[in-house]
Amino acid sequence: MTSTLPPSFALGAAPASPLAPAPPRGPVRDVYFVSDGTGITAETLGHSVLVQFEGLHVQQHRLSFVDSLAKVQDAVLRINESISRRGLRPIVFSTLVDPAMNAHLHTANAMILDLFSSFVAPLELELGQRSTHLVGRSHNISDSENYQQRIEAINFALAHDDGQSASELARAAVILVGVSRSGKTPTSLYLAMQYGIKAANYPLIPEDFERGALPGTLAPFRHKLFGLSISPERLAEVRFERRPNSRYASLANCRYEVEQAERLMRLAGIRWLSTTTKSIEEIAVTVLQDFLEER
Repeated sequence: MTSTLPPSFALGAAPASPLAPAPPRGPVRDVYFVSDGTGITAETLGHSVLVQFEGLHVQQHRLSFVDSLAKVQDAVLRINESISRRGLRPIVFSTLVDPAMNAHLHTANAMILDLFSSFVAPLELELGQRSTHLVGRSHNISDSENYQQRIEAINFALAHDDGQSASELARAAVILVGVSRSGKTPTSLYLAMQYGIKAANYPLIPEDFERGALPGTLAPFRHKLFGLSISPERLAEVRFERRPNSRYASLANCRYEVEQAERLMRLAGIRWLSTTTKSIEEIAVTVLQDFLEER
C-alpha cells in the first residue's frame, strides 16, 4: 500500500509543493488489472512495469474475481467503453488462467499483457509439465502454512501502531521509529501482510527531542529498533495534506523534527534510512535484507 498508488496518478513525477500550482496533466490512459482472484498480483506486476514510463498519466481499474465467462464478458464491455471515453486504447494486465476466459478477454480492443501466458507457458515447455490452470490458485489459503502467521502479524501491527501499546514488544521482530508521517504504519502493515513479520512502530515526538533520548519504553529493545527518516520538504507536503496551514505541517517545524530525530538515532546507534524517494515495498525489503536477515 506504495505506497499504494491512488486510482489516478502520474508515474515518475516529483511530488508537487503544497503551495505550488498543479503541474499540467497530459492525456490519461485507462489501465485495467484483471484477475480471477484479488488482482494483487496483476496490480503489483503492472505497477512495476508502468513506473518505467516517466510522466505517464493513468487511471487504474482493478477487476477482481473475474472467474466466469459472464464476468469476462462484462470486463470486455468495460474495457471497450474506455476507447470512447478516452480516445486511447486501454492497457490490460491479466492473470486469468482459464484458457477459454483468457481467450475471450483477448477480444477486447486493448493492449493486453497476459502475465500467465508470458511466464506459465514457457515454464511448461522448460519443465515438460502441464500447469494446473486452477482459478484462484495463487491466493488459495486452504493449504497456506503462512496464512495464520500473517493474520497474527497484522493484528500485532495494528495493536502496536504509533506507540499505542508497549505490551508484548518482546514479540516484535522489528520496531520502527521516526517522526509522524515518515512511513512507519504502512511499512509495519506491509511487513505483516506480505511476510508475516510482527512489526511495531513508535513515534519520535518533541518531548523526546527535549529530553535528548529515545522513549524509555524502547530501551530494552534497542537491538530491534530501525529508524525511518524523510526530507523536511517531503514531510511538509505529506503533513500539509493532513493538516493544511498548521504548525505541524510547517517547513520550519518539519526541519526541526527531522534534524532532532536523526540526531537521536545517531546517538542511540540505530540504523535508519530515508523514505523520501522510496516506496513502501522498497522500505520493507530494505528492513528485511539489511536488518532482519543480519539479526
